[in-house]
Amino acid sequence: MTYLSQAEQDKPVIWTVSMSRLSDLFRDITPEYDALATIEPIHLGFDEAVRHLRERLATERCDAVISAGSNAAYLKGRLPVPVVVAKASGTDMMRALARARRVSERIAVVTYQQPMPELAEFAATFGIDVAQRTYVTREDALAQVHELKACGIRAIVGAGLIMDLAEDAGLAGVFVYSSASIRQAFDDALEVARLAQLETGWPGRRRGRGGAAQDSPRARHGLADLRGESAAMEQVRQMVVLYARSNATVLIQGETGSGKELAAQAIHRAAPHGRVDELRRPFLAVNCGAIAESLLEAELFGHEEGAFTGARRGGRAGLFEAANGGTLFLDEIGEMPLPLQTRLLRVLEEREVVRVGGTRPVPVDVRIVSATHCDLAQRVRDGRFRADLFYRLAVLRLALPPLRERTADIVPLAEWLLRKALAALETRAQPNLQAQLQACAPLLARHAWPGNVRELRNLCERLALFLAAEPLQALTPAFVLAVGPELAAGAAGAAPPAEERATDVLRRFGGRRDAAAAYLGISRTTLWRRLRDEAGG
Repeated sequence: MTYLSQAEQDKPVIWTVSMSRLSDLFRDITPEYDALATIEPIHLGFDEAVRHLRERLATERCDAVISAGSNAAYLKGRLPVPVVVAKASGTDMMRALARARRVSERIAVVTYQQPMPELAEFAATFGIDVAQRTYVTREDALAQVHELKACGIRAIVGAGLIMDLAEDAGLAGVFVYSSASIRQAFDDALEVARLAQLETGWPGRRRGRGGAAQDSPRARHGLADLRGESAAMEQVRQMVVLYARSNATVLIQGETGSGKELAAQAIHRAAPHGRVDELRRPFLAVNCGAIAESLLEAELFGHEEGAFTGARRGGRAGLFEAANGGTLFLDEIGEMPLPLQTRLLRVLEEREVVRVGGTRPVPVDVRIVSATHCDLAQRVRDGRFRADLFYRLAVLRLALPPLRERTADIVPLAEWLLRKALAALETRAQPNLQAQLQACAPLLARHAWPGNVRELRNLCERLALFLAAEPLQALTPAFVLAVGPELAAGAAGAAPPAEERATDVLRRFGGRRDAAAAYLGISRTTLWRRLRDEAGG
């Protein structure tokens, strides 16, 4: 085993992601920064790069990614770490144009998405004939190159993709980036990492008095944690990135264990802010169904001294104040009592909060992301949830697919979860683990997974415990079934309807409230409230 010094562990980790010509520049510049950072080249692009990076980010640390052009733009909205975009300077462009003019009088510049207005002014001032084109996709770029060739262009200035396409078409390709631009990108990446270190220290935990690690109120999960390569999960990730650009409220709907809080944290972290700004913006969460109404009110809105028996001396700020400038995640929003729904609506409309027992309004700038496993629209129709609050909370909506509707993700998820569980037990996974799990795929696919990914994780932790105790045990369907007998129920174990009567579920479990609450995906407090409502008292 290789042991790293503390200095080595504290060095920033930077990954360079590139294809074609840019890789050579990254390789040439990297040795200059070896003493300052741990730098690794990744020769992939677009979808391949995103899949590879997400997989590694689940278990490895990376403080910044450096890329350029369309590849960088593609990565920027799909990764949970900052992407530093290497940009060609005006000097780079002038030098590239000069090289192109030595090849031909007819030259063109092809850039990603945006044209360069200053280039047109330059060409007009100095009487240079420069055609400008932009592209979005590779196919678009190829069409532009062929069109330019048909117009008599003989030299094209652009990034690595444009160079490759130009040379494939028999034209001269002139690379726009210089060593100076790449050094600037490395410097920017180091600065991003340095500021993040000042904010939290590696590996992202603040130090309290005496050096004890303290959890900071921030999101710890991002896009990489929304795992699965199915079309349904890719759509979820795309929606997360899209919603992150807005400050509007988001309502996340999904069954228990489907990853609602993960999605909320991913929306928070994917917001278009700088790395340090992201670390400073708080993310706080509260389960609206797990706290008694009187305590929930004080928890959300805070309280003044003497507001109620047991109130803290000097008063206390609530979660709205604590989350100022960040995100407040309201889980099980459907369980919020009606009186508090009225107060929540007022906060959303007025953007200010009044503490319990107080009169002074406190301005707050908080984004609200809420989640529910129930049919909130039905609760509105039943008079159990305010219609105006529902529409105020659900400006943007995100539905998370249950695991049974994305069966192609089950085996990859199981492999990842099992490897993590084995690693926690300091046990090496068998080399053919993936093949063994594939043999179990029919068994896993038949199960309805009412607890979704959380249930799969629990099963994998059980399997890991038995495999750690018996290292030679093969992961056969019979073994999986022995460890997880609930899988024998197959499709019979379908997920409970969102509004299944709590009384019926409690009777089914012989009066055991903990089992009934777990089955319904709610807290014991929420179960008690539903039992009371169904009893009419």
